[in-house]
Amino acid sequence: MLCLPHGLQFRTQKHSLEPQFHSFVITREDGHRSYGFSYVFYEEINNRKICSAMQTLQAMHLTELSSNQVGRSGRRGHSAGLGHDAHNTRSLPRHFKLSTHQQGAAQSYYDAAKDTLYVSKSIALICQLPYVYAACKYLRGLHRLVSTSSPGQLSIESYIHNLLYEVPVPQPGRTVCFSCPLADSVVIQRPGSIEELPLFDFSLRELFTLLGVDCLTQLFTCVLLEHQVLLCSSDYHRLMLVAESVTALLFPFSWQHVYVPILPASLQHFLDAPVPFVMGLHSCSESQLKIASEANLCYVDIDSQTIQLPEELPSFPQHAEFVGELRELLMKHTVSSGQSVRNLNERIVPHASSNMTSSCTLPGGFGQLMRRKHSWSHNSDAGMSDALQRIVAIVERTGVSLDDSGQVNGTECKLSEHEQYVEDLRFNNAVREVFLNRFVYIFSAYEHFVIQPNQDKEQWLNNRDTMQNFDKATFLSDQPEQHLPFLSRFIESQMFATLIDNKIMASWSEMEPNLRVFDRRIRLLRKRFGEALVRTPGYEPCTTIRDTELLLEKRLASVDIVVASPQEVLQTAGPQQHSGVFPLLDPVALNKEPVHRSQKRKTMQWRTGHHCHHHQNIEQHEPVDGERTADTVGLLQRVSSTGISLRQPKLRNDMSPARVAQTNWTFVETLLKDCKSKTKRMLVEKMGTEAVELGHGSGESSLEGVEENTLIASLCDLLERIWSHGLQKKQGKSALWSHLTNYQELKECDDTSKPIDPNFLTPDLSSMALETDLSPSSQRHGREGHKLPEGRSQISSSPASLPPNSEQPNLRPLPVSLTADMRNVQAMTDIKTHIGYARAWVRLSLEKKLLSRHLRTLLSDSALLRSQYKRYAFLRCEDEKEQFLYHLLTLNAVDYFCFTNTYTGTKLPYRVVIFPSRKTSAATTSANSWVAVSGTLGETSPVPIPRGALEFLFRHKNLGILTTLRIGHDNSGPSPKWMVEHVVVRNEVTGHTYKFPCGRWLGRGIDDDSTERLLVGELVPRDVDSDELVETCRTPPPRCHSPSVPRRSQDARPSLAEIQHMLGDAVNSIVKLLYHRKHDKERSTLTLLLCGETGLVYCLEQAFLTGFKSTRLFGRNLYLWDYFLRAKEQFEATLLDSDGDMTPHPSEKQILHCYCNLVNQIGSTSHTLGKDGKFQLFVCLCAREHLLSRMLTPLSLCCVTLEMYEEQSFLRSPTLLTFLRQILESLDEFDIVLENSLTQGIGGTH
Repeated sequence: MLCLPHGLQFRTQKHSLEPQFHSFVITREDGHRSYGFSYVFYEEINNRKICSAMQTLQAMHLTELSSNQVGRSGRRGHSAGLGHDAHNTRSLPRHFKLSTHQQGAAQSYYDAAKDTLYVSKSIALICQLPYVYAACKYLRGLHRLVSTSSPGQLSIESYIHNLLYEVPVPQPGRTVCFSCPLADSVVIQRPGSIEELPLFDFSLRELFTLLGVDCLTQLFTCVLLEHQVLLCSSDYHRLMLVAESVTALLFPFSWQHVYVPILPASLQHFLDAPVPFVMGLHSCSESQLKIASEANLCYVDIDSQTIQLPEELPSFPQHAEFVGELRELLMKHTVSSGQSVRNLNERIVPHASSNMTSSCTLPGGFGQLMRRKHSWSHNSDAGMSDALQRIVAIVERTGVSLDDSGQVNGTECKLSEHEQYVEDLRFNNAVREVFLNRFVYIFSAYEHFVIQPNQDKEQWLNNRDTMQNFDKATFLSDQPEQHLPFLSRFIESQMFATLIDNKIMASWSEMEPNLRVFDRRIRLLRKRFGEALVRTPGYEPCTTIRDTELLLEKRLASVDIVVASPQEVLQTAGPQQHSGVFPLLDPVALNKEPVHRSQKRKTMQWRTGHHCHHHQNIEQHEPVDGERTADTVGLLQRVSSTGISLRQPKLRNDMSPARVAQTNWTFVETLLKDCKSKTKRMLVEKMGTEAVELGHGSGESSLEGVEENTLIASLCDLLERIWSHGLQKKQGKSALWSHLTNYQELKECDDTSKPIDPNFLTPDLSSMALETDLSPSSQRHGREGHKLPEGRSQISSSPASLPPNSEQPNLRPLPVSLTADMRNVQAMTDIKTHIGYARAWVRLSLEKKLLSRHLRTLLSDSALLRSQYKRYAFLRCEDEKEQFLYHLLTLNAVDYFCFTNTYTGTKLPYRVVIFPSRKTSAATTSANSWVAVSGTLGETSPVPIPRGALEFLFRHKNLGILTTLRIGHDNSGPSPKWMVEHVVVRNEVTGHTYKFPCGRWLGRGIDDDSTERLLVGELVPRDVDSDELVETCRTPPPRCHSPSVPRRSQDARPSLAEIQHMLGDAVNSIVKLLYHRKHDKERSTLTLLLCGETGLVYCLEQAFLTGFKSTRLFGRNLYLWDYFLRAKEQFEATLLDSDGDMTPHPSEKQILHCYCNLVNQIGSTSHTLGKDGKFQLFVCLCAREHLLSRMLTPLSLCCVTLEMYEEQSFLRSPTLLTFLRQILESLDEFDIVLENSLTQGIGGTH
């Protein structure tokens, strides 16, 4: 099944009879793999009975084929010769193809009298390790023995006997040389040093030639994310090559799912398995396979160079730089599609057609160059002039060839087969080092986020499936934002979980070999950048290629074992005559063990044991703290020359006190200098071009590509280094968090107002209240609320918290306390490690602009500081400590949202305070009221307001930066009308307070009949205290921040010039935002520019109110929405009167259709909105549909406009109308995406 995956095949001399080599893999139940190698060739059949039977089968097949085609007259294309239907007939073996093309099919029929019949055979070799080159060379030599006869030639059994009993598998770090039949000796080697990657013998040169860099990286990404991967090729060796290469490049990770590089035709039903897999399918089998467009499937046709990717496939981190490094490596090793490669089959397979419809072509240069390779020799080439053809002919007669680029290759020396194999090993090593280097940089700090169990090995193994072993939230919080789509999915994969499990198991048993090499590389990287976590702003190319290449060359240059040449084992003498047929082997000779075998086995066992013992000693004495082995001297010398290491200095006993003091003083100065540069870099990045113009960016390296999240993670690393310097005793992975918890314990003990809880460091996260100031009733509601589903909000009101004899709500300030922020962080259920808690606390303090203040409070406890740190520690150097706190204080000059934007899955408490009108009749409502809050990270469903409460608290998944708030009621009860001046929402953890001005009525029969208002929020500056905020919220807003301006007689209308100026500023602000837009989080800014104070809605409202005849003698005043409704009615009448004189132009007709459809949707879906609210929604949707500028001309020509507007208005004055249309046309160039809170669920109108 594996040696002949396509079964037994018959061919004639008219078909290709070239031998084929392919490898395969056998996976045992315990996961151990053995590798097989098959050499398939064709031998002539001399048995006349078999030939006669085959002739009879062919006749039966043709008869059955003809009868089947009688009822298929529509399928003329299959009437001559054998097509795809030939596979479904019963008489002819399914793989015996007499023809593959319609024309000339009769010439390929088998005629027993004229044709020679051949049958496929295979000789195979099973090995423990994948020595592909050696196996191919050996099997090819065995096959050549059959057709070659020379004096003194040994039998086939002699070579096989020598391989079975004399050739040992190389020990790690050793090399073995043995003889091959009718060929030069072959050398096999095995890496053994901890600096080297495991053995890999497939040709990556051929892999890049087949797929190209772009396709390979896409396929590599699919395998990393554990998608279903299906490979297709007409060559079994290519299937094995691609599958083995891609899985080998995963190092140190390993594929954990179904792995069948060559799927036999009888097992195609395995493709229906709903699990991740890597499978290879032959093209003949694939031609009948109907592959559905699976969302999770990656399909690669190797021959036709096409690939179909899964949906929403994220990019590999730093993909462009990674591909660039690989391309440079290909150029260095002269690997390109036009270059001949070491093809084990020594043939070129024609491109097969693909049955995939939605696929993208691989890099076109590969296929085109392969077909263009010999174009210089064709005189019929249309792209070559006659003169150029004559020149080429003269050059070729001299024996000099031209490559694709026209360069002379006559002087190029051709490598021997062994030299080419060694060059391929060098290239394999370089490519694998580049791939491993990416993982080393991405996961250089993974050990800090591994959650070590507090159980023994047996308990941990029993509960492993239910335990969290990796602090995913904290790890992701340290990563650049553009890498999160890939990393958030990869850390959920089985291969990543297996590596973490192996890391934990290493504390009880020997470390897994792949993990040992990976950890070794990470330690070398830290010697380059320091003991702290690695933070590199740019892309770091691989620097270890040359060191591992030297180890490879050294091993290949000195052969450890040279196996003796084979000796004849058969009793008969003289050359064997096989007549071109591979004979049956003599089992007696092959099972006969050599006389010296037992003694040799003992010798080999002694040598093996001695070598393994020596190798283990090397690993046990592996350098960790500065020791150097001979194999790593070159690497470490280059690492030490890159700059000053920030590792904590090692103090030796023979150092003098002055020397000790100088060493520590140098380290303290380095830390302080690093702190200054990092804080300055953070300020420059946050202030942007303004800081550069002020001169703060001079001399700094470019900040392009360094985002805020990476810089803050680097600041966290710096704090860990500072707190780790001069420790008396290390208490955990995070020195900062250990210091904080010790401080918290002291404060808890000093607090005599409550009993000491000895378990406060491991709180019950399901019941810990994140807010710091709630009544007992609200705390009870909060504990019960955690049992609700994740998507629902949890509410707790606190009417008892109002001051006595107070009719207005009050917003008490949050306590500014280091321990309060620690309790908030400890209550976060998605953080599992001390490193994670420390980082969350730093981010929270930085966002609240309390980092410097909190650290000063922490360091003010001198007794605690002396008990934890030695005298020379950085934290006990007073001058340096003050400068350090001063540098951190400068970060308060800018606003950070590093906690809010990082911990997106954390549940946070939000306090809502409603400030109604002071008028008694408008201060309360009998209706059932609610609020819905929206932010950059999500929105809530309507949260009911407790009856009679003006202040309440609800918990919800992190909403991000709050943008809008909807408040409304159901208009029930005897007195539902309610006048709301302001609504304030405060995040009880970060302290961010948002003010939502309203100043409008809620209720039917008053104002604009609105029972729902959309309020746009503004962030209250931190320097505004609670008393000042409450005082401003108790008074009506001077000008509403909501969709419409409140109609008060004292509000003066702006002049025409002011309206034009405001409108120009509003449109310019939106255009500037959309032009520089980077991600969806800027939708919140767009909402403010549309609906906020002096936003586009307000400016257009002022423009449309100019000259508007809103006052009526009888009845309520008219609103702008009344005008747009009347215009809609007239437009509908115009569209219906298509035969009249006023038939609109098709383009104008489309505008009228869009306008009417939009107004009708707003009227049918927004029953709770008032007329001003519908106008605001109408403007936002028109901006999204690019209708604002296009609807002005039809409106200006509408009869309703003449009735409801004065002559001097924006819709009737030609000058003002032209200005309005031109200023709004600039918005049509951009795609505007609105928040869900603005659209009311109304989709596009097209």
